[in-house]
Amino acid sequence: MDRKLRCAILGGTGMVGQRFIKILSEHPWFETAVIAASPRSAGKKYGEAVEGRWKMDTPIPENVKDMVICDVTEVEKVSEQVDFCFSAVDMSADEIRDIEERYAKTETPVVSNNSAHRWTPDVPMVIPEINPEHFGVIEYQRKRLGTKRGFIAVKPNCSIQSYTPALTAWKEFEPVEVVATTYQAISGAGKTFKDWPEMEGNVIPFIKNEEEKSEKEPLRVWGHIENGVIVPAEAPRITTQCIRIPVLYGHTAAAFVRFKKKPTKEELIGRLVNYSGMPQEKKLPSAPSQFIRYMEEDDRPQVRLDVDHENGMGVSIGRLREDTIFDWKFVGLSHNTMRGAAGGAVECAEALTALGYIESKG
Repeated sequence: MDRKLRCAILGGTGMVGQRFIKILSEHPWFETAVIAASPRSAGKKYGEAVEGRWKMDTPIPENVKDMVICDVTEVEKVSEQVDFCFSAVDMSADEIRDIEERYAKTETPVVSNNSAHRWTPDVPMVIPEINPEHFGVIEYQRKRLGTKRGFIAVKPNCSIQSYTPALTAWKEFEPVEVVATTYQAISGAGKTFKDWPEMEGNVIPFIKNEEEKSEKEPLRVWGHIENGVIVPAEAPRITTQCIRIPVLYGHTAAAFVRFKKKPTKEELIGRLVNYSGMPQEKKLPSAPSQFIRYMEEDDRPQVRLDVDHENGMGVSIGRLREDTIFDWKFVGLSHNTMRGAAGGAVECAEALTALGYIESKG
């Protein structure tokens, strides 16, 4: 492309917004042109607005330190400066649905990390290695919105990233039942240990709405387009428990699977390590060279050793073994703010750009 595409980060002062800013500071295709946040942050320089609450492990990028924050509710003002938006706004679900549609209707595509539109029937919810064909529903969404260029696309919840890729790689063996327990990092709640000291040495066996998302969202990812909407898959049946644990980054899953067709261990591992998708084929900037790796060691994957694999965009699977009740069980690990949040949204935007859905406004 002749020049980088200009993007706005809606909700740029929060933890996911900060992750977007860090990723985009060195991105070959995209640049941060606007940071938008709540009216209370609007008018401040970005460095001033996040002083004392910058949560990344590297300094605030120099290219945004002195950028003056826009009011996220001034939709026309923000939209006229950019080619597309990333959304990480902290609002109620109804407010998010409204403001993301308002941006889309200015002919500004929105790639959202939020959950508000994940079940809007004509909004694609995509992991680019798994279901990029769901972007095809955008043409129907545009007809509903009355747009030629604008649309909304979302990425799924961070909690499903550590087991859904493996189940996708094993689709030919027809998983019919899945039990998954996820052990989720505190950054999934937008927190660090400084913000949440009571999590040190603690486990909380409840994360609001997480289990419903973890059980239903994979089925939508595996669904198909019919009559202009996404129709979720009917199988496998999934039940989950989601637990908050005292680690900063990394969601781990312990999963048990029953298959209709009985695979061997060698077949399962082979499907994992050979799995690839559209991001690998098109060599998208954020795509891991190997989406899923299998680890033979008995004590891997580990958060401390493995969460940053492939810049946090790869998924690590280990401890695959036969089960006494189900057929097979395994442990998965994914980076919740890279693969599971901002990084996954950036890869979605790259896929949308490569497919021609996001273009320069000129």
